[in-house]
Amino acid sequence: MVEKAELVSKVLVLEDSQDAAARIKAFCDENNLVGVKAQAENVMGVLKSNVDLGAIFLSEDYGGGTADGGVSLAREIHEVRPELPIFLRREVADDLDSLNESDRSLFSQGYSIGNIDRLGPVINETIFSLVYPNALVRGITEITKAALESQFKDVEVGSEAPYIVRDRIIYGELFTLIPLESNWCRGYMMLQTEEQPLVKFVESDKTHITTDYVNFRDINHVLGEVTNLVWGSFKNRFISYEPLEGRSSQVPIMVNHLHRYISFGSEDPQLCFKYTLSDKSGNGPNLVLYQRFVFNLSWSPDKFKENEALVEDLFDSGELELF
Repeated sequence: MVEKAELVSKVLVLEDSQDAAARIKAFCDENNLVGVKAQAENVMGVLKSNVDLGAIFLSEDYGGGTADGGVSLAREIHEVRPELPIFLRREVADDLDSLNESDRSLFSQGYSIGNIDRLGPVINETIFSLVYPNALVRGITEITKAALESQFKDVEVGSEAPYIVRDRIIYGELFTLIPLESNWCRGYMMLQTEEQPLVKFVESDKTHITTDYVNFRDINHVLGEVTNLVWGSFKNRFISYEPLEGRSSQVPIMVNHLHRYISFGSEDPQLCFKYTLSDKSGNGPNLVLYQRFVFNLSWSPDKFKENEALVEDLFDSGELELF
């Protein structure tokens, strides 16, 4: 049996009632959700930023007290972040039946604060719909930190707890994408970061690149090398060399640079990791790197297993010697 990883997901809570907000916070704590909030005038700016989210909790009278204030806002939210499930808190009804058909389609579920617990199964279906083996989640962090430490000098590599996102927002200007394929998964790994902090790291001799003038090709090389190292370690640790079963299929990947948006043709949530590289001397800006996994083509965690190290490999690496 595959041991499931304990993951969290950030959700945006748009709520004016302090009593309701307290109950929603308790619900979030009970269901591995991390609630974040924003001022009413800043909501759309937050949604257009790089904040990773799994869902939105919205009150129907949010932002002004009118009965349809939340519904009106939901229409705007759906325009910029249609992939995010929205849960509508209602004062009288605890469902969406009184809304017109077009407005009902904006929401994943309606509820009243007295029966918020009914959202539990919906949360599992929409946000935590995929089971991620604990060994996979732990191993990804280990191999990625090792790859970063090998490509950067005199830096501290920190990592945050892995989490689940449903948005499709691209972070920063640099983006790598590499396919992953096995009998238990088919999809992609992404690495995303900002250009200027990485330029500063190269200029400060924190990488293995030696140059008098840093250009974008040098930056591409650094991120590309990290991607290759993580990909190679992922294959060696998690992907066996058995022949692939069945026939391979593909779906188009859609990228909209203007809106920093990427879609893999699937509604499945993504497994996300955040790493922060800081200069041990305390100088210069930190480098933040996001890593995402989307298994949009095939996902069978019941077939997952870590590859056991072969005795020959241990001899080759020097970890074992003849007595």
